Amino acid sequence: MNFLRRERVGRRLAAILAADVAGYARLMGEDEEATLAELRAWRHQVADPRIRERHGRIIKSTGDGFLVEFASVVDAVRCAVEMQRDMAARNADIDAERRLEFRIGINLGDIVAEDHDIFGDGVNVAARLEALAEPAGICISRVVRDQIRDKLPYTFEDRGDQQVKNIARPVRVYAMTPEAIAATALVAAPQHRKVGVVPLLGVAVILAIATGGAGWWLWPLAHSTTDAAPPAATTPAHPVASTATVPRLSIVVLPFENLSHDPDQDYFAEAITEDLTTDLSRIAGSFVIARNTAFTYKGKSVDVRQLGRDLGVHYVLEGSVRRIADQVEVNVELIDAESGAQVWGDRFETTLRNLAEAQSEITGRLARTLNLQLVQAVGRQIDKEQPVNPDAQDFIMRGWALYQRAQAAASREDAKQAFERALQIDPRSYDAKLGIASVLVVDLATGSDQPEEDEAQAKSLLDELLARDPNRSQLHAMIALLRRVQNRLPESRIEWERAIELDPNNAAAYGQLGTTMIYLGDPAAAIPLEEKRIRLNPNDPNITLAYWSIGLAHLLQGHLAEAIDWLTKARAANPHIYYIDLDLAAALALDGDLRGARAALAESLKLKPEINSMQRQLARWAYTNNPVYRALAEKTVDVGLRKAGMPEE
Repeated sequence: MNFLRRERVGRRLAAILAADVAGYARLMGEDEEATLAELRAWRHQVADPRIRERHGRIIKSTGDGFLVEFASVVDAVRCAVEMQRDMAARNADIDAERRLEFRIGINLGDIVAEDHDIFGDGVNVAARLEALAEPAGICISRVVRDQIRDKLPYTFEDRGDQQVKNIARPVRVYAMTPEAIAATALVAAPQHRKVGVVPLLGVAVILAIATGGAGWWLWPLAHSTTDAAPPAATTPAHPVASTATVPRLSIVVLPFENLSHDPDQDYFAEAITEDLTTDLSRIAGSFVIARNTAFTYKGKSVDVRQLGRDLGVHYVLEGSVRRIADQVEVNVELIDAESGAQVWGDRFETTLRNLAEAQSEITGRLARTLNLQLVQAVGRQIDKEQPVNPDAQDFIMRGWALYQRAQAAASREDAKQAFERALQIDPRSYDAKLGIASVLVVDLATGSDQPEEDEAQAKSLLDELLARDPNRSQLHAMIALLRRVQNRLPESRIEWERAIELDPNNAAAYGQLGTTMIYLGDPAAAIPLEEKRIRLNPNDPNITLAYWSIGLAHLLQGHLAEAIDWLTKARAANPHIYYIDLDLAAALALDGDLRGARAALAESLKLKPEINSMQRQLARWAYTNNPVYRALAEKTVDVGLRKAGMPEE
């Protein structure tokens, strides 16, 4: 009998997708029949068709989840993203508390197939990844990420090594948030195309307008300075450029094509092209082909690789405008001119009611997204090439690419070293000094090891840069943050407002203004500012800070359910920030969940052992002792932390 059973056992490599419904027990308890009906409808209308389309095989299903096997890891990830996007569309008109939201985990590993089931660590890891995913999100393992990183244009955040139940070694986890899923582009770009025609890039969701905040404090569009690279160039129609002489951050914006042949949209398409050309030329170190040259290619079919050689650029941006009923849809894609591969693509939507306003909004957001995408692409290219004699601009681009990552002291230190190398090569470099100042100020805000020295150096650099060019949004953002650290909150608010005035699409500035408003004692004013940040930049690698700020604002107003939801979301987006757990502990304790509160407090202590008493918690930031804020915190945060078990001293 054992021999016969052993004959049915086989091993193979497979991609495993595990999924379950978040909050299933609660949904069933509230309305069992409606939950089961919606689950059945979802299986028949969404899951089964998507799984068949991507050649998956359902191994088994439970009341609240299922396990699927794929021969291709690319198909598994595509299927997961498509299912989550479809589910988001179904949930759009459903109250948040009644939504059916799945968590999905995907792993690639060796499995044991027996009868109609599969077993092994490959399956177990997929199940553990699913448990780590947030509702409507996806978590994948390192091996999955390595397999898809050059094949699918999806953004997964590195969540680090996670110790999971019954798995001996830590699992490296990469997560895709619901916001990132909404911004996905599923169609790869062909290498030979008609200029301006781009594929439809996913479900039309307005949150897909990703503004790409550059790291925690946002690397903004920079105004030209004396030591910046040339502005938009008036280039001959067909120069022949050597690859070695092509500026790294060089681009041509090809005329957007009007696919609806509506004269109003003709103007709209041309206006987007012109505005983007102007906006991109403001990026420090950029080389942008002039509008007149770009428009000589209007309506022509070209090979983007030949175009890159002809114009001497590394990147090509092209797009289209299409009318669908009373909506206008703008599709865009950024292409690597050397390989012809798509670097980034997205879809934007607006109504016909106010095209002039839509033009400004779309071009602004698109310019900010491209700023991020270009800097990241150039940083990857520099790392790949490892030039023998890098110049100052190489180090500056590498520094900003590192700085743009999710909040981490190690990334900032690497960025600072790159900026310092650039300054050694070019002692007057504005952007190298701005980069160093940005790292120093963020270090001060998160807890510097040498605060007095860092503050003095940051102040000196910012004063010098302000005298040289006072019209840089990033500069005023760093001054604003420094003022907050110095407990000069009214000045901080003014500087954040100035940063927004200089760059109305500076998503981080909106969010940080919101945080400053909290400490000025006006948490209600913070919420719409943080929501603006999220709308402007749904793919921000540090969006956790917006979630935390909204959660704290609700906590200070006594809105416990909302506070717990937002703070839990913040912790899921980045589980390494201790003060999120502190505030969550307070909110849970006030809500009567003492067990959860103690667990959150313990996690905070694990992340930041020195903040282990009320006295030390109150002394961590000077601006938390602003009397108006303190009056609110004493009734909420402080009471909750004491209930959670935080000692006085």
